[in-house]
Amino acid sequence: MTRIQQVHWELEMDYIGHPYYVSGNAIMHGLGQQLPHDVHRHLNASHGVFVPGQFGTFPEEHSQSGIRPYLGSGLPDVESYDDLFLMRQASHSWLLDSRPRDALNTHDIRVQSGHPALSHATIMGKPEGARKQQQTTKWYINAYLHADRDDVLPLDESALDGLQFGGKRNYGYGITALKDTQVVDLEALDYSRLEDGEAFILELVTPFVLESEYPNAHDQDVPWWWKEDRRDLREREEKVLEQREVYKLQTVDHGQVVAYEGDRPVETAKSGILRVGSHSKYGFGELRVKPVEPRPDQCQNSEEKTKVTR
Repeated sequence: MTRIQQVHWELEMDYIGHPYYVSGNAIMHGLGQQLPHDVHRHLNASHGVFVPGQFGTFPEEHSQSGIRPYLGSGLPDVESYDDLFLMRQASHSWLLDSRPRDALNTHDIRVQSGHPALSHATIMGKPEGARKQQQTTKWYINAYLHADRDDVLPLDESALDGLQFGGKRNYGYGITALKDTQVVDLEALDYSRLEDGEAFILELVTPFVLESEYPNAHDQDVPWWWKEDRRDLREREEKVLEQREVYKLQTVDHGQVVAYEGDRPVETAKSGILRVGSHSKYGFGELRVKPVEPRPDQCQNSEEKTKVTR
């Protein structure tokens, strides 16, 4: 049995740090203030994704359906592989079309003590005549933990509550409150969409590390089961802070999609949840496997007719 513990934190104060996510390294540092060393050293943490607490609808591939009030403020039940990634999308594609999607896909920035900070709440005005003159959206951080020892998870809620992330923590920035947590058995999930698929793509949920200045970290090329060559991919420099030392990482930037050339999509999917490559313990290398839907015969026939008439 392979288990992960999903965690949903509510931001209670603005966050000064990485603009795209709370790194798994930062989450591990936060947990290190709460846990005994013998427990903490067995943990692995994902990156934390920022999620707006808004109304949403489950996507077609999700095991549940329908509209939910404030879908982003909690953790829905997880029954299938695709369910795991509902709150892991930076695009928040689950938001209702009636919600202010463009505004909520660009996190509100407020300058705090000379530093740009991600707001813990987004406040937007409403048209005249509306029942309320403004709408407030709270922000959450979605992450998950796994351990290399069976008796570590689940962590007690008291160890997960009140963690602080980012800079200026002595001044109260980045403090969170535990909103929701649940344990998921990866072996018990439904992987039928992958088992029935014929072709697949890989979505990089978090950056994949190629080169690292961190001591004893090995440089590596992109995996052989990626169709794309490194020169065709967008790269980004990241940093890891350890004991006041800053180490640079050269990564394949997250959000990109590559073709999958392997022949074990379910096994790759499980590995991608627990992350692959260097610094996977700290959130790098999370992958999602997606089946490629075959094109309708009508479309293929239309293309063939077009080629013939040319």
